[in-house]
Amino acid sequence: MRCIRALLLAACVLGSLLLASVEPGHAQGIPQDIPRKDLLILENPEGTVKNSGWFNIWVINAGAQSNGLQQAALDTLWYIDPESGLDGVWDNSLAADKPQYNADFTEMTVKLRSGIFWSDGVEFTADDVVATVMTQIKHPAMRFSAVLASNVASVEAPDARTVVFKLKKPNSRFHTNFTVRWGAVWILPKHVFDKVEDPVKFDFNKPISLGAYVLHSYDPDGKWYIWQLRDDWQRTTLARFGKPGPKYLAYVDPGPPDKRVIAQLNHELDVIHDIAPEGMFALAKQSKTTRAWFKGFPYGHPDPTLPAVIFNTQNENFKNPDVRWALALLIDIKAVAMAAYRGAATISAIGVPPTGTHPATYHAPMEDWLKSFEIDTGKRKIKPYDPTIGKQIADMLRPSMGEQIPTDPAEIAKAFGRGWWKTDPVAAQELLEKAGFSKRGGAWVTPDGKPFTVRVMVEGDLRPVMTRAGTMIVQLWKQAGIDARIDVAQGTLPTRRAAGDFDTFIGWSVETWGGHQDLSYFLDSWHSQFVAEPGKPQPLRNWQRWSSPALDKIIEEIRTVGFDDPRSIELGKDYVKLAVKEMPTIPLMAYNVFTAMDQTYWTGFPTAENPYTNPVPNWGNSRYMFVRLKPAN
Repeated sequence: MRCIRALLLAACVLGSLLLASVEPGHAQGIPQDIPRKDLLILENPEGTVKNSGWFNIWVINAGAQSNGLQQAALDTLWYIDPESGLDGVWDNSLAADKPQYNADFTEMTVKLRSGIFWSDGVEFTADDVVATVMTQIKHPAMRFSAVLASNVASVEAPDARTVVFKLKKPNSRFHTNFTVRWGAVWILPKHVFDKVEDPVKFDFNKPISLGAYVLHSYDPDGKWYIWQLRDDWQRTTLARFGKPGPKYLAYVDPGPPDKRVIAQLNHELDVIHDIAPEGMFALAKQSKTTRAWFKGFPYGHPDPTLPAVIFNTQNENFKNPDVRWALALLIDIKAVAMAAYRGAATISAIGVPPTGTHPATYHAPMEDWLKSFEIDTGKRKIKPYDPTIGKQIADMLRPSMGEQIPTDPAEIAKAFGRGWWKTDPVAAQELLEKAGFSKRGGAWVTPDGKPFTVRVMVEGDLRPVMTRAGTMIVQLWKQAGIDARIDVAQGTLPTRRAAGDFDTFIGWSVETWGGHQDLSYFLDSWHSQFVAEPGKPQPLRNWQRWSSPALDKIIEEIRTVGFDDPRSIELGKDYVKLAVKEMPTIPLMAYNVFTAMDQTYWTGFPTAENPYTNPVPNWGNSRYMFVRLKPAN
């Protein structure tokens, strides 16, 4: 029997670092007797968690989320799967049915399931939902305080199975705050938080679970977390789909990309969250038991997220759309796709990921508009869109990849995307001059005569494809005379992103449902009401801190239209057009995640052939994977 000590040691390759810091007799000591056949080992992409004992997920930037906390221990009202789902895309989780709105979307009623219990034996009721909302409204430092305070006039529980929200203004998307695609407003246990003097300072350690797993133990140095299947797992919402296969889950920091590959080759890391394309190619070649989303090229799972160059639009240099457009026209997207993904990328010129339902809903229908779109450089009007760039990438890859690269235009668009913006340094120069910038000795200076310096923040080894994309973009901008610099924020990017401590960064502020065409998952959070003042923490997603009266008008109308109403798609297209004109971010491509799954101990992982959920292990809805996993032997 292989013990947990050996597994964690191998998962980190230099695994003695995991154990050496644990003092003998520590209350949360590492277990010695967990059979490998009962254990699923997954990468936590957050790496080593600095504040390892903090489990209060409702407080901003206080601790980890992807250490199993949101995947295994928490729950909320609804889930929307970015893939097909176990029983359709929509899942009523703690809620017994879909949200019920009144005619003008100013009131939402939620009916709750019965027979669901917290891991300490207390029954889940409507009072927990009310407490979740009111506690966060009362404490602005909590994660969802701003969005709840701006929407909720009152919330009441007329009985144990009913919650009634009265909203300050119409919002047909209010329920999405409690709907998981990656995360959501997780429900907190009222009976625990009622006893806490200050919920902002409360570590919630040991966490009371509403999900199917409960915390078993964790490394005080933040290298690993172990979760154990509850004895009463039948009293959780996941039980509707059957008993989870793994009795134990280990979320670990397996180290840099090369060590993740080695750990999986040694069958000591079941799920790699993400690695560079070369790592995936190596596993595909050397491991007979590793499986990715696709069996072959391009391997990676296309997440419904949109990596982009995200500007800090509160920075004086990036307030003018002409500057943002100039920087876009200095990018060669083919070079970026090759640098980041070795060509295994799906490009997008618009602010919607080219994944899920979106190519049919947005990309294809808007192609003619993009072809006719014009910008005024100050000296002339140009049409910047080139519809052939996806095909150009495919043609570049075909000599080396052969038959793996499709020739059918529809398949090329699916794999590599459609068009993007032409590389046009002349138009970029005209736009910068129009904005008051000038060149001195081959180097650009700002209107006030200072060097035009652009820091491009990236995550380093934690997200190699994004780091390589940023590095290539810096090179392209440097060639044009801009003082561009890479800014590696390894482990600190989330904090700096929220604080606005960046010029630009490579990441995403566009995240969609994937399995549903509605754009509210990110779009509502782009309303100007959520934009923080410079220097203050920015609430989720609008990291570019961009605000626009025209965008506010679109969002406010969406709030008055039903979630499944076709009108929401037309409003989504209005957003796309506005974002193209204003360029608050420069969309690059879908985020193809090279999640690698070793089938030595467990089978039944989701794949492109069996797409019942997203395999990426830090997503909240990755919990659905547990009920499909079976021992390999």
